Amino acid sequence: MAKHGKKHRKAAEKVDRTKRYTIEEAIELVKELKVARFDESVDVAVNLGVDPRHADQMVRGAVVLPHGTGKTVRVAVFAKGEKAREAEAAGADVVGAEDLAKRIEEENFLAFDTAIATPDMMGVVGKLGRVLGPRGLMPNPKVGTVTTDVARAVREAKAGKIEFRVEKAGIVHAPVGKVSMESEKLVANLNEILGMVLRLKPSTAKGVYLQGISLSSTMGPAVKVDPVAVQNAFKG
Repeated sequence: MAKHGKKHRKAAEKVDRTKRYTIEEAIELVKELKVARFDESVDVAVNLGVDPRHADQMVRGAVVLPHGTGKTVRVAVFAKGEKAREAEAAGADVVGAEDLAKRIEEENFLAFDTAIATPDMMGVVGKLGRVLGPRGLMPNPKVGTVTTDVARAVREAKAGKIEFRVEKAGIVHAPVGKVSMESEKLVANLNEILGMVLRLKPSTAKGVYLQGISLSSTMGPAVKVDPVAVQNAFKG
């Protein structure tokens, strides 16, 4: 805690640690407590009652945020021929096949935020697993980034499609937007993420699924959201 600066400590004092806020209250508080001069990102951490060591309790998904992430998304597409032309027309930033793979491998080219591939390119892309995997850039059919409909995948990525997966500790981290965005838009984005996380509840998960939710800006303190209220809201 001593590592935090004076601004962070002052902001943290405004958070009632014993309270579990509503989504709306938490968003307002996170916006109010921004401490950096730049436009901080707003992120959510969702603590789930799952054991990711078991394949049948892995929570992984993707969702298109209704109001985007607030940042420009650079998209790379592995495709050939007609599919490559479709990707370019849809606004992909870089399109290629073996040539793109070679560029990534030899030049460490990673100037993109998401990667999409047609199924026939996965033999080539699969060899890049050691480079793309740790950075969360590996195309995956489960989240729609291995697809024949590359144009749609590119448009969704540009519009604010985010991917998430539960980590070893049972926590899902996801971007909600930027502090500068209107509260209503951040609330809508967060609801979209939480709704998807709830829908992805594994049938084998025992006990309380939604154990904790906290919201924070890049440099600001965490604000805890009431998980029971969220669960009940989505039941209704």
